[in-house]
Amino acid sequence: MSLCLSPNFHEPGRRDLRDYSAGDEFYQALVQAHHGLDDEQSLELNARLILLLSNHIGDLAVLREALRLARQAAEKPTTA
Repeated sequence: MSLCLSPNFHEPGRRDLRDYSAGDEFYQALVQAHHGLDDEQSLELNARLILLLSNHIGDLAVLREALRLARQAAEKPTTA
């Protein structure tokens, strides 16, 4: 399996009118999950979520590629 970089959010049996509908819903759920948490709790939620989803994916090659791409993006200088 290779790392999927195109939009891939869906619910089985559901047809969306737009490609990003389910992705938008996930983003909203993610923001809501952080609502009311302090910074430390929010970081802990992110860490737990990463570990849960990484375990679900399970493919070390895919996870290594995701880590490489995320690190590469984090190292890019930001423009002000």
